[in-house]
Amino acid sequence: MRLPKLRTVLLTPLVLFAMLYLVGVIFLLFDDDTIVPMSGPPTDYAKVVIFGASGTAGDGILKAALADPDIEKIHVITRRLTPRIEVGVASGKVIASLHQDYLDYSAIHDQIAAAHAVYWAIGTSTFGVDEETYGLIHVDFPVQFVREWLSVSTADDISFHYISSSDISEDSRMMWAREKVRAEQALFRTAEGSQLRVIAYRPDYIGPTREEAHLGQTFLYWFFAPVGAAVRATQIGEAMLEVTARGNEFGNGDRLGTRKIIRYSDAYEQRYGASQ
Repeated sequence: MRLPKLRTVLLTPLVLFAMLYLVGVIFLLFDDDTIVPMSGPPTDYAKVVIFGASGTAGDGILKAALADPDIEKIHVITRRLTPRIEVGVASGKVIASLHQDYLDYSAIHDQIAAAHAVYWAIGTSTFGVDEETYGLIHVDFPVQFVREWLSVSTADDISFHYISSSDISEDSRMMWAREKVRAEQALFRTAEGSQLRVIAYRPDYIGPTREEAHLGQTFLYWFFAPVGAAVRATQIGEAMLEVTARGNEFGNGDRLGTRKIIRYSDAYEQRYGASQ
């Protein structure tokens, strides 16, 4: 029996991968799931709060919010300042509050009471982090915030936008995937029966803003983007702003995957001519 040549053995998986990749690209090109334009004026979101603005996703959300003409004031709650936060403070549009205890928000009740929307991008990698610590950061921190926000909010209609993750399930073998689902469920339950809507965003790969991305991150973005498996951090911000502006089009417990995030980012850019 003749064994297959080594070259054939090595090339076959590559050819199969290339074919699957090409199918994904073609499918995305013919995906016409466009977003219907807003039928009326946007819901008021003049005052917003951003958590995690010093991280990759939060930096993109802040960039989008700074460019949004309908936002008058951005409260950034952070442990450290970044150049973009400092630029926002200098412009007068951002009020930055250095905060350390994310299980106690009493020190910032005045900043969050009048907020129309909160964009939550606090997170950590699973590397070197045990399950208890990961759950504390991804579940306990935002749930405690939502409880306190509801207790002090003076707005009639408010929304909380939580960055979750794709490919998550309760029975996953991966700890982070189970904890992300637990976070979503806990947040949805906390908002039930209140004026708050919690919307979860489930992106695949998140690429930093263009000015912050290094070569490797740029490569990863352009590798995954053609098959609809990557978003820029700014696109997440634009999608959150578009979802906020659409108000009751979204209900408590709604989830947006990568392609929906891209679609709502596109809808936002069509309204404002924003750039990533």
